[in-house]
Amino acid sequence: MSSPTRPTRRYEYIAEGPAIYERSFATIRRESDLRHIPATAERLAVRMIHGAGQTDVAADLLIHPAAVPTGRAALDGGAPIFCDARMVAVGVTAGRLPAGNDVRCYLGDDRVPELARQWGTTRSAAAVSLWEPELAGAVVAIGNAPTALFHLLEMILDGGPRPAVIVGCPVGFIGAAESKAALAALGADHGIDIPFVTVRGRRGGSAITSSALNALASEQE
Repeated sequence: MSSPTRPTRRYEYIAEGPAIYERSFATIRRESDLRHIPATAERLAVRMIHGAGQTDVAADLLIHPAAVPTGRAALDGGAPIFCDARMVAVGVTAGRLPAGNDVRCYLGDDRVPELARQWGTTRSAAAVSLWEPELAGAVVAIGNAPTALFHLLEMILDGGPRPAVIVGCPVGFIGAAESKAALAALGADHGIDIPFVTVRGRRGGSAITSSALNALASEQE
């Protein structure tokens, strides 16, 4: 098979990956107000803004002061990462994981459709219950389904295992803002202080969630 030929360069643009990242992060810092972000979480916030492609998302970021040190310690110790969607899982850069951490999504598990039917909920929510045996001390990342975040919080309120940190950034018009508000209020409303990362309102999604995971996994920007 012959080698491909590069097309004729016709546009002026930055093509080198490292230079793109460097300029992107400089632009984010220049255009974003990060004064409310914990000092330990600035790089995490920058990566989340990069994943969203919108600097105004900075104002809606809510990051628990212990989220970065707790999450990084959990990953350094080999904790698994549980994701609500494959899109979140595949967005994790394996080379950044400090202990070859397992990244798991049970949405395709054979048990999920029947559980969802029995409980009258989404498959994403039903899959969360399959995390329970190894949930204690794990890192959780929910970027797609508000029902998954609600289900996780209900498990915890029922006395279930507590993860080390919750990255809860589901996107959407129904339940997204409400589920993230419930996550942020878990400590104040129920006395359960689990470090978390979230973004207020309807915005969120797989890219911003996996960006947060990549920042938790490594200090390297």
